[in-house]
Amino acid sequence: MHGEYKVPGGKLVVVDLEVHDGALREVRVAGDFFLEPDEALHAIDRALEGAPADADAQALAARVKAGLPAGTVMFGFSPEAVGIAVRRALARATDWTDYDWQLIHEGPQHPALHMALDEVLTDEVAAGRRPPTLRVWEWGSPAVIIGSFQSLRNEVDPAGAARHGVTVVRRISGGGAMFVEAENTITYSLSAPASLVSGLSFADSYAYLDDWVLTALGDMGIKAWYQPLNDIASEEGKIAGAAQKRLASGAGAVLHHVTMAYDIDADKMLDVLRIGKEKLSDKGTESAKKRVDPLRRQTGLPRGEIIDRMLASFRARYGLARGHVTEEEMARAEELALTKYSSEEWTARVP
Repeated sequence: MHGEYKVPGGKLVVVDLEVHDGALREVRVAGDFFLEPDEALHAIDRALEGAPADADAQALAARVKAGLPAGTVMFGFSPEAVGIAVRRALARATDWTDYDWQLIHEGPQHPALHMALDEVLTDEVAAGRRPPTLRVWEWGSPAVIIGSFQSLRNEVDPAGAARHGVTVVRRISGGGAMFVEAENTITYSLSAPASLVSGLSFADSYAYLDDWVLTALGDMGIKAWYQPLNDIASEEGKIAGAAQKRLASGAGAVLHHVTMAYDIDADKMLDVLRIGKEKLSDKGTESAKKRVDPLRRQTGLPRGEIIDRMLASFRARYGLARGHVTEEEMARAEELALTKYSSEEWTARVP
């Protein structure tokens, strides 16, 4: 069995192993990490030898820690990363490069249609009828997108939304509300087979699926990092928020979507969103205006160029061919946008 885990912002950990009578055997750990002293690598292998095959990542990490020589230095990885790589091997997880990724980047669309396309395309990936897909959104109108479990009345001021022509929609994933405007926002979705995140905890999968974005931002001069559970942050403030939904149909799939602030009309946002004091204090800030630091200011680049550079970074790492939404997919999405995502029953399902 073979498993790989790229540490977000760090190095690659590779594990090859066998399982006999419910225990790990012939364990070999490798990677492009840094490790001192040399004999620590063999100590890691020995620590994992004989471990129960059903041990979770934390238990495996504990065995690694206990087996390391005194004074060991691990740079670019950790005992936890080794544990995750082992679990991915046992789960027969796939890697980004195992797939022919497809890019969908089409014209502006209604917010409800974006919600529906996420559901339809991810369902198609789960069924094996569509390759893993990276979709970049273009917005047809300003919108507030609330999380699947958020209270509508607690998150949105209906008078403010009406005043600014803002459409309110609810997505299928959890997380918090997002205020978006067409030229001020960069939004994308990943629709991928569930096997891509096999062996990862729910929290670890966020960092894993966001890692390519951190590299792309770094190439644009932004030192960014993953901030648990679902933020991408920099020294200047929050850049983006992510959300996920797992679909169990077919072979299973994961939907991971991210909204990034290119620019922001903070006054309008505050007129539409009801941002509570607890949320602000949790982020350690005095004002909602200080919570998000837009990419426009940090890069000085046009929105379109940032998107192009992000796609180029993804393509260089994993490959990316241009694709499109099929007629059948669009027909399903349009029906779903009308019957579900534009309905009061769905939008106000948590009043």
